[in-house]
Order: sequence, then C-alpha cells, then structure tokens
Amino acid sequence: QVQLVESGGGLVQDGGSLRLSCAASGRTFNGYAMGWFRQAPGKEREFVAAIDWGGSRTYYAEPVKGRFTIFRDNAKNTVYLQMNSLKPEDTALYFCGAEIGVWGTVVASIRHGQGFGSWGRGTQVTVSS
Repeated sequence: QVQLVESGGGLVQDGGSLRLSCAASGRTFNGYAMGWFRQAPGKEREFVAAIDWGGSRTYYAEPVKGRFTIFRDNAKNTVYLQMNSLKPEDTALYFCGAEIGVWGTVVASIRHGQGFGSWGRGTQVTVSS
C-alpha cells in the first residue's frame, strides 16, 4: 500500500500559478499510475489529471487542459501538478491518488467516475478574483 502526502497549495490571485507536489512512500512508486483530484465545498470529488507509471502518457479533465500539467519524478517518488492561469473555479482541496493497473484500465475507470485506490489527505488551493 502506497502512502501519499500532498504539498504546495496556497492562496493565489486569478491568473496566477502554483505547483503541487505529492510524495509517495510505503510501496513501490514505479508501477502506479498517479493522479490529481479535487473537491470544492459542497461538491463531489472530481478528476483533474493522471499520468502513467513511466510518465509518458497523461490524461486531463477538459476544464484544465492547456492550463495544468502533470508530471512525475520516479527517482524522487514524487508527482507534480503545475497549475497556470488559475481561476476562482479551481479553488478546491486537491488530492493525490495512486492506482495500480494497465493504463487503459486506469483511464477507463476515470471516465466511468471511479476513484483511485490510495489517497493523500489533500492540499488546499484558493484562487481569489
């Protein structure tokens, strides 16, 4: 079982940038697809971005395409989410998730609204207008 700890959240103005980090431990990081999800108050958790274990394939939710970039450094057991052109609607608690499995299956699960197997506790991102 992999353990995840998010960091990097904060308060930023409309149009600003933040980089979130997710450090993994407890189990082999390599072999897990990683992803970012977010949850705003009163709303359900929604998918943001995912990346395969090798870092060669990515998948993004439509609202963040062109603004957010997910990447990972397996040597550091860390996955990142670079967020640019932030908008107030991006305000949420951002969670890092890990899921083992073939990439195609992971993507299919995301498209079907399924979550990942392991989660961090989240880091807050607040975008002011």
